[in-house]
Amino acid sequence: MIALLEDRRRAIEAELDRRIEAEDRMARRRAILSSMPGIAARISTLVVVEMPELGEIGRKEAASLAGLAPHPSQSGLSPGRNAISGGRPCLRAAFYMAALVAVRSHPRFKQIYLDPRAAGKPAKVALVAVARRMVGIANALIRDDIPFDQANFA
Repeated sequence: MIALLEDRRRAIEAELDRRIEAEDRMARRRAILSSMPGIAARISTLVVVEMPELGEIGRKEAASLAGLAPHPSQSGLSPGRNAISGGRPCLRAAFYMAALVAVRSHPRFKQIYLDPRAAGKPAKVALVAVARRMVGIANALIRDDIPFDQANFA
C-alpha cells in the first residue's frame, strides 16, 4: 500500500511540474520562491498552486491568507490573546516548515527567530513570526519579479 501511494504521489508531482513548466508565469513564480532559504521544489509548487494571489495583495493580506496573521480573541473586559487562525492550512504548514529550515540555514532568519526567543516568547511563536516574515518577503519578491538576494537581506 505504501509503495502504491508513493507511486501515486510521484505521478501527481510530475503532472504538477509539467503543468507549471508549461505556463511561464507560474514557472517564474516557482523559480522566485525556490530562491528563498527554506523553500525548495515541493513548498514552492504548493505555494504557486494554492496561493495565486501572491504578489498582487499586501503583506498583511498574504499573511492572513496563509493562516499566519494574528487575530484577537477577547470578550468583555478580559484582555484576550492573539492567535493565528483561518487562512489556508496547507500554506500555514508549508511556510512553518520552510521557517524551520530557514532558521537553521540562514543567519538572518535565525536572528529573526532568536529575537522573540530572547524576549521570552515560546519557540512556536517565534517560528510563526519567521513564517509570517517569509510570506511577506515572498509576496514582495513575486510582486517585483526578482529572486531572493542574500546580500540585500543580511
